[in-house]
Amino acid sequence: MNLDDTIVAIATPPGRGGIGIVRLAGPEARAIAMPMLLLKHDLEPGRAIFGEVIEPGSSGADRASASLTAGLAREMNSAEIGYASGNEQSADALISVAPQTAREGRIDEVVVTFFQKPNSYTTDDIVEISAHGSPVVLRHIVQLALARGARLAEPGEFTMRAFLNGRIDLTQAEAVRDLIESQTLYQAKIAAQQLEGSLSRRLQPIKQRLVELIALLEAGIDFAEDDVSVLPDATIFERIAGVKTPLQELAGTFAYGKLVHEGLTLAIVGRPNVGKSSLFNRLLERERAIVTATPGTTRDLVSETVAIGGIPVKLVDTAGIRRALDEAESIGIRKSMEALADADIVLIVLDASQPCAAEDQELLNQVAQPVAVIVENKADLSSTQFPALSSRLTRIRTSALTGEGISELRDAILHHIGGEAGKQSESGFLTSVRHQNLVRDSLTALNAVEVAVHNKVPHEMLLLDLYSALRPLDEITGATTTDDILNLIFSTFCIGK
Repeated sequence: MNLDDTIVAIATPPGRGGIGIVRLAGPEARAIAMPMLLLKHDLEPGRAIFGEVIEPGSSGADRASASLTAGLAREMNSAEIGYASGNEQSADALISVAPQTAREGRIDEVVVTFFQKPNSYTTDDIVEISAHGSPVVLRHIVQLALARGARLAEPGEFTMRAFLNGRIDLTQAEAVRDLIESQTLYQAKIAAQQLEGSLSRRLQPIKQRLVELIALLEAGIDFAEDDVSVLPDATIFERIAGVKTPLQELAGTFAYGKLVHEGLTLAIVGRPNVGKSSLFNRLLERERAIVTATPGTTRDLVSETVAIGGIPVKLVDTAGIRRALDEAESIGIRKSMEALADADIVLIVLDASQPCAAEDQELLNQVAQPVAVIVENKADLSSTQFPALSSRLTRIRTSALTGEGISELRDAILHHIGGEAGKQSESGFLTSVRHQNLVRDSLTALNAVEVAVHNKVPHEMLLLDLYSALRPLDEITGATTTDDILNLIFSTFCIGK
């Protein structure tokens, strides 16, 4: 990638809005932007300047006159431009002193911010033009920049430049994407921690211990004639354990980290008229599914995503499972069984006001215990405890009508997915499959080192496995990342970021 050219892109999402931002980054960002701008003040680092976007050269010979007149207006004192008399002039009034020919080429009012290198997102010079969020206007500003020699940015190129220029490491770059794609506030907080370098800080001491072990073995081999002692096997085992233990703990965080990053699917199943749709609406906190007293109202899957403990949970309301009365219901029941098989966790809803039916017990026998919770619904219709069941699944008594037990059900779902344990170690855990695979590769290499030490393999051979353990850790932060991996990671970014 050429880091010496200047790139441009629209940095705000597609569509119309109050504000849209065009971002230029590179050595010529300021030179490219200035001819299309008529500003109230000269660009200054870190300062937002009001102005206008104009067609470059639209005012012809009067362009210089317009800049000079605007400059004179800036130098006038407050009394001369009416501030002392209480008639405060707006920025429009200041710019209006420019010749009419310049204003005929006006495209939009803008606020321009200049970030001078190296104090910018990419460490390049960056000019951000905040215009009204019209796609036509924003595209035209980009075209003006392209005509002046800028290049259209590739997806994720701004963040890739920040990485290649050493401002952030690869885990922080990937956290930018996670922050943009976050669906819950908790996801955003975790991504923000990763962006601040929480994972890198957790990896750094692990890598340091591994590098120290490599250095000691290298020294023992290279300077044996200088009486540099060779590490005994017990010391090597001890030092390997000092690397493996925290690395295994980090690998163990992926189960919860994956849930935080990707979310999970929760299916609500049961026989007809036990209150599945009412429970679905309660968890969603709005009326989404149709609820009637007639059994079999739900014929198709209804799904929505809700945050439970900060984790995005896709709720799936299913058709009542029973012997089908018609073809449409038969299809709905088949889809219910497919949703049950695909779900990460299942709520088996029973009617607490009635004895356990044969369909209930059959459903309980089909669902694996670790991924299911029994919900004894309609508790408002019965004051007696639901009859004992042979199943050992977690049981929560609720009323979708009154809201009784809903809070306890949310807590049970969160506990079931390990949310409470995950929050205790929420600083610096694995959320990426790529990171998890690399940590596993490192642990595999360390296991090979232990076997080699036990078999009295020469230290020259041990070093090969130790370097094999170090390389995956370097790939997590980007120290030895190949171009193919970089292109794969940054291709998933949006253009303008």
